[in-house]
This record gives sequence, C-alpha cells and structure tokens, in this order.
Amino acid sequence: MSEQRRTRIKFCGFTRPDDIDHAVALGVDALGFVMWPKSARSVDIEQLAALSARVPAFVTRVGLFVDQPAELIERCLPYLDMLQFHGNETPSACQQYSLPWMKALRMRDEIDLAHEAQRYHQAQALLLDAYRPGTPGGTGETFDWSRIPADLTKPVILAGGLTVDNIAEAVRQVGPYAVDVSGGIEASHGYKDGGKMASFVRHVALADAR
Repeated sequence: MSEQRRTRIKFCGFTRPDDIDHAVALGVDALGFVMWPKSARSVDIEQLAALSARVPAFVTRVGLFVDQPAELIERCLPYLDMLQFHGNETPSACQQYSLPWMKALRMRDEIDLAHEAQRYHQAQALLLDAYRPGTPGGTGETFDWSRIPADLTKPVILAGGLTVDNIAEAVRQVGPYAVDVSGGIEASHGYKDGGKMASFVRHVALADAR
C-alpha cells in the first residue's frame, strides 16, 4: 500500500496573537509575517517579535520581504525560521542570510519555471503566485495551474487566490508540496476568520485522502 501524501499548509499575513493561537491549534505547518510596509497585512519588527514569541516549536515562522534592505532583514532573523522573497531578489541576495529561504515567482506569461528552478537552485522551494503588474503578491487571483511542470526540480508551494472553494481541486490537480493562503482565510486584511481557517485545513486533508 502506498503511503498517503500530506500537503503542508502555510497561513500568511498574521497580525493578531489570537489568530496565531488558532492556526497552531489547527496544526498548520508554517505561519507567515509580512514585513513589506506597503502591504495591508504588514507588521513592524516590534510586532514580529511579539507575534513570533507565541509560535511553538515545530511550527515554521516565515518572514516575507520584497526587495528590502539587508539591514532590515538581519534585524528580523532572530524572530524567524525561514525567509520568503517576493520581489526581484537575485539568488545571491537571497542566500546571504543565515536562514533557509524560498523564492516567490509570479506566473508571468513568459516565465520559464525550469530555468528559474535552476537559477534559484539553493532555495528550499519555489512559491508560485498569480501575476499582476506592480503587485508582488496577495492579489487574491489564481493562475492556470496546468502551467506548472510535473517534473520541476524544486518543491512547489502553490499560492494565489486559494480558498475553501478551490483548494481541494488545487491539491488534486497540482499535487504541490505545500499551499499558501492569506486572503482566503480572512474576515478582512490581516484579520483571520477561525471558521475559514478550520475549513481550509479540513479541505486540504480531504483532498490528500483521495
């Protein structure tokens, strides 16, 4: 009998301690903190320190950055376990820190994922998100999942417009290593909805079981 796969889950855009507690209780694998100040879900370093202190062992704390100064990122490192780069960072810019990292790629029409996987070969994973000009993420939009090659050499974290309504199909069609959701589990920007979080986790588990 083949072993059942388990899709890892990352919830992103936390701003409130109670939302972190709820996500941890649901067994979410990773929690994301947006450090890019132009985001409606952004937190500053003081908030990051307080929020990350609530995250127990074996839950990964991920910091999201968009072409930001190395000095700022260095100051965030004590409160994080992993870095997520959402801008135009080069491979050398991403790998200069002491933490593992993933690279977010927006699915432009001309993108060559095989080339990008080779270019960012030291990344722990590639996070694939919808493309909207001038917006580095959090668009709430999906993209054509059939564009993802089945033989990509890096683990895929699927993002972009995921909700309770489409997550099961996304898991079945793409078979990603992990899924990443922010707006799809919110009541409003930065404020998570407990019912949506629980339902999202349940739908991922149901899709894995099929």
